[in-house]
Amino acid sequence: MAQTLEQQRAQDAWDKSAGYRKEHVNIAKGLPALIMNSGLMQVLAFCHEKGGENELVAAHLRLWLVKRFFKADRDPGFEVLMQALMKAQPADYQAITAEAFAWLRWLRQMAPARVKGD
Repeated sequence: MAQTLEQQRAQDAWDKSAGYRKEHVNIAKGLPALIMNSGLMQVLAFCHEKGGENELVAAHLRLWLVKRFFKADRDPGFEVLMQALMKAQPADYQAITAEAFAWLRWLRQMAPARVKGD
């Protein structure tokens, strides 16, 4: 039986958070508020600039969004996705942002469950 979209999100967040540490969990918990306040592209740019754990969590989000909207199985990288987002129609950009929130809701739950006492 095929997984629902919610199950796919949950599975992906579970898989991606397998190697997370406490710092990754904190980033995952903060990203939705950052996106709400600043916007998806601004937050992706911020995470890219910060590097390290920020970039890893952002790369996992990018990979999910690319899989859902651009039917690709690998992360094209920061610049390629940013160019695609800048060229997206407003309705598509809103859908991509909504999907980012939906996936991050799962990541916020799954990541702490995967982290052993750090």
